[in-house]
Amino acid sequence: MDTVLHWLLLVIAVAAGWFMGRWGRSETRRGRGIHDEPSVRDRLQFLFTNYSDQAIENFVQSLAVNRDTVNLHLSVGAHFRLKGETDRAILIHQNLLARPELPSRFSPQVTQELAEDYMKAGLLDRAEALLQELLGSRDYSRKASNQLIELYQQEREWDKARQVAEVLASHESDDALKKQLGYLTCEMADEALQRDDRWESRRLAREALEKDPTCVRANFLLADIQQRQGNDREVTKVLLKVFDQNPAFGPEAIEQLMQQARARNQVGRLTRRLRKLYEAWPSTSLLLALVESVERGSGRRAAIDLLREELEKRPSVRGLLRLVALAGYEKGMTTDEGRLVSRIGQMLLASRPTYRCTNCGFEGRQLHWLCPSCKNWETIQPIQGVEAE
Repeated sequence: MDTVLHWLLLVIAVAAGWFMGRWGRSETRRGRGIHDEPSVRDRLQFLFTNYSDQAIENFVQSLAVNRDTVNLHLSVGAHFRLKGETDRAILIHQNLLARPELPSRFSPQVTQELAEDYMKAGLLDRAEALLQELLGSRDYSRKASNQLIELYQQEREWDKARQVAEVLASHESDDALKKQLGYLTCEMADEALQRDDRWESRRLAREALEKDPTCVRANFLLADIQQRQGNDREVTKVLLKVFDQNPAFGPEAIEQLMQQARARNQVGRLTRRLRKLYEAWPSTSLLLALVESVERGSGRRAAIDLLREELEKRPSVRGLLRLVALAGYEKGMTTDEGRLVSRIGQMLLASRPTYRCTNCGFEGRQLHWLCPSCKNWETIQPIQGVEAE
């Protein structure tokens, strides 16, 4: 068995030497370094196609470290990480950092790659320590900051994430960073509200709006606080601001408005306001709220006429189901056909997602302020269309 293993290693070594020899001669002829990107890609493809992962790992571990081979080490490490073999990626990057011949200018890059390995492996404490080291790096500070924020978000350490984001914001300013700061502050406000610390939650929610005036979640939090304190008029004012911030979240705001109006038996008084909102930002949720208000104020026949007229312009499954129900009530009975339509419609809606990320396309039936897939804030919104809004 030992003889076979020795022969196998010898074959690997000879093949690797032949490969590197041809590589070196080719580079000499063409006068280009190994860091040339198209050249590296071609040779890596040859390496990954013709050798086993174990052979590649053995080869890389024995390969000299210099400015011409660092990118090869890094590319092989990234290859293993992408395959989910983080233990191999970690060994390659740890080996690089431990080699005294590693050119110092490559140390931050290798450290960043190793931190990414640790994050992929769930070794967050180790990743955090390395990323903290990189915060002073000229070339890798921003990337390390973003990875630290992602790490702290994963651990739900919102204050730490906000501190890193604020340092970033002191050097640069863009809308995405403002939104991130606003939502990190909202997470802290939400935790305060869960402790029923309304004063702190209100302070943080207002601070979130200062950082990002378009932060709709801050107004939803302020509405919750006002509702706990019984300030119904303030709840309405705050929720209506959502339409000016981002009308895509209007359906979420209108649901809370209707719940509040039902509790006070004041749905019929909302017709004029709901009509204006619907004319400016039409959606199925707003239409159904308007229909309910018209039914309370002017009767079922007026509600049916309104709903039928609007469905001609903006058809939706939810609107159709409401029309079937209203028409059945109007006749004093529900027909077999009506029950069948309702059943099929409900089954159709139950199988469809109600929210979608506008950035990566992630879908679900629950509103996430932070997309679980692409890690962007406020990109998951109610889906528009016949089977949704």
